[in-house]
Amino acid sequence: MDTDVLIVGAGPTGLALGVDLARRGVETTVVERGAELFPGSRGKGLQPRTMEVFDDLGVLDAIRAAGGHHPVGMIWQNGERKGEHRMFDPAEATEDSPYNEPWMVPQWRTQEILRARLEELGGAVAFGREAVRLQQDGAGVTVGFAAGKPVRARYVVAADGGRSAVRRALGIGMTGEPVDPQPMLVADVRITGLDRDNWHIFPPGPDSEVFLAVCPLPGTEDFQVVARFPADAPVDVSPEGVRKTVAARSHLAPEDVKEVRWASDFRPRTALADRFRDGRVFLAGDAAHLHSPAGGQGLNTSVQDAYNLGWKLAAVLRDGADEALLDTYEEERRPVAADMLRLSTSVHRGETRRGAATRQLGLGYRTSSLTRETRPATGPLRAGDRAPDGTLDGVRLFDAFRGPHWTLVAVGVAVPEAPVPVVCGQAQESYGRGLFLVRPDGYVGWAGNTGDGLRDYLGRFGLWVY
Repeated sequence: MDTDVLIVGAGPTGLALGVDLARRGVETTVVERGAELFPGSRGKGLQPRTMEVFDDLGVLDAIRAAGGHHPVGMIWQNGERKGEHRMFDPAEATEDSPYNEPWMVPQWRTQEILRARLEELGGAVAFGREAVRLQQDGAGVTVGFAAGKPVRARYVVAADGGRSAVRRALGIGMTGEPVDPQPMLVADVRITGLDRDNWHIFPPGPDSEVFLAVCPLPGTEDFQVVARFPADAPVDVSPEGVRKTVAARSHLAPEDVKEVRWASDFRPRTALADRFRDGRVFLAGDAAHLHSPAGGQGLNTSVQDAYNLGWKLAAVLRDGADEALLDTYEEERRPVAADMLRLSTSVHRGETRRGAATRQLGLGYRTSSLTRETRPATGPLRAGDRAPDGTLDGVRLFDAFRGPHWTLVAVGVAVPEAPVPVVCGQAQESYGRGLFLVRPDGYVGWAGNTGDGLRDYLGRFGLWVY
């Protein structure tokens, strides 16, 4: 084998998985077909749950320094300000949810931060490596490239986007439908004539369905431009085309767009891969699910795909867990992706506001085969739920969880023997009473009033053997 895990694609999904595996000591190779990281701002909204993931991966400080709050929307008409529009329902930070508000960071900057963390952990990205063929057997997978030598790996993760070459090579189909027949333009520009305190919205006229939105990107001098076009209209992504679009839909002149740094067009659609695993190959991120950008769900769901898969690969490769554990990746993540597609489509169509559901803190795995709730009566927290932050006997729980390990939280009960770090105390409002075994990805895997069954549960992951 050349490597334990080959990750195809160096977007947020592939880089987050690379970071997670690298900190677990799993030999990992990340390849990217492009000559550099993706240059655009496209997935700019980070949800609170993803901020918790980034806290654990060791990049939260850099993410917070690079970004900012979503600005208040300002509606324009005929060159005049007509009123404010709140993009998100308000949410205050709480003890159990310290990052309870979406954060804005251009996607290219998020990727730079993840790449720097990967390199800090001894990893790297190999650019100019376009995967073109794949062959697997019972022991591993061989991936061939348009240039350079093939790579042999025990497992392969396709994180190569919506047009995934790996998914096509596997013959995995995607089921979905158009969300909106109208094409969209998205571009990063340098612009004058607009303040950076507002998300500027130029709504369509009475006889039109087109609109323009111009959002300042924190930590940069750029704005992101988003425009909708009539269903049959061509979308000109050239610098001159972007300038014409901005001028036609606002009070700005073409020359106010000083520079077009990146531009792309897309047609919002939804699609879900028929399966997320084929033997030793896994699909993650956009390779597994396509979505409307409305609601800021795609990048976040993708990063959390990686977070779910990383600890499971490490458990099999490093801890001796049964390979059947890897089946639970699709079991847990495909329903989450399906729900995300429904939610983002609903937000796109104006049926759902950007509120609690889009923050992703309520996602969980109560019905997963990995979840064990042994208490006859439960409190506010059940097995399968996200493990909240908070303080227990002077210890901040997220500080205790941070790292690649499992953690046992004991509240108001006797502490049993366990081969994992333990945090204990007499009272914690968000948890209630009981024992809560927190998985490496921050969800409660097992819960009980006593330690009965804890040894057997941890034994499934190679963590407690007789």
